[in-house]
Amino acid sequence: MKTQASALTDDFDDPLITIEEDDEAHEEDLWFLPGPLEEEPDDLPPGPRAESHEASTLADWARAEAGLAAHLARVAGRMGALDERLRRGPEGWRHRLALIEAAELSWFAGDRVSPDRLALWMSMRLAGVQDDTGALARVGWAVRRLTGGPGPESGFAGFLDRSDPENIADDADRFADRSGSWLDLMEAARDLHPITRACMGYHLWNLAGLGQHGDRIEAAVTAGRIAASEGKGAVFAPLAMGGAGGLRTGGPPSDRLARWLDGMDSATLTAMRHLDDIEAWSARAGSVMASLSGRTPPALREVMAEWPLLSAPMAETLTGASRAAVQRNLAWMEGQGLIREVTGQGRFRMWRVAMQPICGAPKGPEPSLPEARLDQLDP
Repeated sequence: MKTQASALTDDFDDPLITIEEDDEAHEEDLWFLPGPLEEEPDDLPPGPRAESHEASTLADWARAEAGLAAHLARVAGRMGALDERLRRGPEGWRHRLALIEAAELSWFAGDRVSPDRLALWMSMRLAGVQDDTGALARVGWAVRRLTGGPGPESGFAGFLDRSDPENIADDADRFADRSGSWLDLMEAARDLHPITRACMGYHLWNLAGLGQHGDRIEAAVTAGRIAASEGKGAVFAPLAMGGAGGLRTGGPPSDRLARWLDGMDSATLTAMRHLDDIEAWSARAGSVMASLSGRTPPALREVMAEWPLLSAPMAETLTGASRAAVQRNLAWMEGQGLIREVTGQGRFRMWRVAMQPICGAPKGPEPSLPEARLDQLDP
């Protein structure tokens, strides 16, 4: 029986087929693979294009605003009432609300500047031994921006007092670039309500790289100015007077906007009630002090309505009266029940207006102030 000769050869020096020929032969046999992309016909229907991150963000906030339209309208109406109230009221009311809002924001941001410390710093640049001058400067900046001046969208770098150094490297992280992206997004959201835009800008602050200083006061003050940008009386929208719940982060835009509206509603109501109290006090003080002569009593009455807390040196500086006249009038006003001393000390005392119930309504005790360590100040 003959054996069939093997088709294979043991001579490796003389292969049956070359590598190139083998590749060509195999490629011809791979009929099941698709051809080149340029030869493949495009039979697929056109699909939706991927949205940019900016467009997606604006769409999310627009949907949140639409879902909370009724709530937004109520808060906007309340803010309009406050704006009209401040437009018709004295200039000192704006300053008083700015001081209260800045002090509340300092506690939210962790600086914890008490109202008495803030009043001394703003009026005479006095700071105690234990005070953080950096914190006082940040809160002082907030008071100035909440009192007046151009808004953030008219000159952002000037509003924040920030700028890039002249000798900055080309590859360095520039504030102008970070702020430019945030301002572009705020400009693209012009169709949204100012209150919604303010909330969006606050929550996108850190994402835009503007929070590298760790200062949440800047973001809140900027948002408060944007929310009141269409007003004529109110310089800012209160955000922290009724508690800082509206400034908490976390959740989708609908949840953030809902918290923002609740917090702003509470803060606006608190501001309105405070203006009711100070207006009633001013009328009562004017009636009680009508018999006093001289320019010190009316000047002191106006200063007391403008500042939440007042010391004798502050009153001397703000009214231009002598120390003796100021102390004499403060003692008389305290005796008449118009003001009350809050520090309980023999030196470096501070006074606040003594509110009375309106229309016979019962009034609870006034909130206590943080401990005022005024004994550490220079006399």
